[in-house]
Amino acid sequence: MDIRPATADDAIGMSVVLRSLTAAGLRTRPDSPEFALQNYIAPADGILCSVAESEAGAILGLQSLKRASPGNPYGVTPGWGIIGTHISPDAARQGIGKALFVATLDAVRDAGLTDIDATIGADNAQGLAYYEAMGFRTYRRMEGAVCKRFTLSGASHERSVSQES
Repeated sequence: MDIRPATADDAIGMSVVLRSLTAAGLRTRPDSPEFALQNYIAPADGILCSVAESEAGAILGLQSLKRASPGNPYGVTPGWGIIGTHISPDAARQGIGKALFVATLDAVRDAGLTDIDATIGADNAQGLAYYEAMGFRTYRRMEGAVCKRFTLSGASHERSVSQES
């Protein structure tokens, strides 16, 4: 498996992952290649979108990191990061999320972020457990969603995430 920055050429493969999540009842947002390009690969507030790619070249998952702007749809404090993680149900429980998060942590540091928000559907047990395992903690709730916060606390946390991989 290779973790690398997403490119426009990945939009179709990312859409396949998003559609598989929709089909499994784990996603309700759009899942087209155009949506992947506009919201994950090249958003105006984007910092990094990474993909996990199999040896055969299939996209197994993605993780996007954006900078929260004023008036963002999640109500996240402007200047924080906003993270989203999407792993194909066929590739779950293989360490893909952890590997993606290690790459994202480098981008968090490079962007000078200190806090990251993950807004997860309240009924998404897998997503809630994933972010909790990565060190995110619940800091607020919205109707139908749980908001988890990760506060960057230095290199010691990076080592703990890497050691769990």
